[in-house]
Amino acid sequence: MLDEAVGLGAVTVLGVLEQAYFSLQVIYARRKYKVSPPCISGPPEFERIFRAQANCSEYFPIFITILWTSGVFFSQGLSSLCGLLYLYGRLCYFWGYAESAQGRLAPLYFSARVLWVLIGFSAVGVFLSFCRVYMELDLLQALGHALF
Repeated sequence: MLDEAVGLGAVTVLGVLEQAYFSLQVIYARRKYKVSPPCISGPPEFERIFRAQANCSEYFPIFITILWTSGVFFSQGLSSLCGLLYLYGRLCYFWGYAESAQGRLAPLYFSARVLWVLIGFSAVGVFLSFCRVYMELDLLQALGHALF
């Protein structure tokens, strides 16, 4: 089982490192723009970095949950690839938002699409597993027999 989950584990670790990077950027921005905790308002440059980090953190539990669900029930390889694409999209989102509010939009839409793909993979994988385990119906095998 562990060998089968190495891709998901690697993407998870990369995701955690990315979250740490985002948090460090907020710390650096606090120093640069002289915004002491617990204040969350300051110059627009600080507020964009702060919001980018907060937004990425809000979606991280959803991403990790759906990444692992998709990887366990659908495909570890495809899920890991989608996970890497999602993390890249969130990095671009962070950098874009740090520059301007408008700069966040394209990466936001990209990462949202990837997240929806993972949700779709998860739903299909859980449904197929449910049918196989609880209804003793292997839909993929039935489909294979019907096509060939």
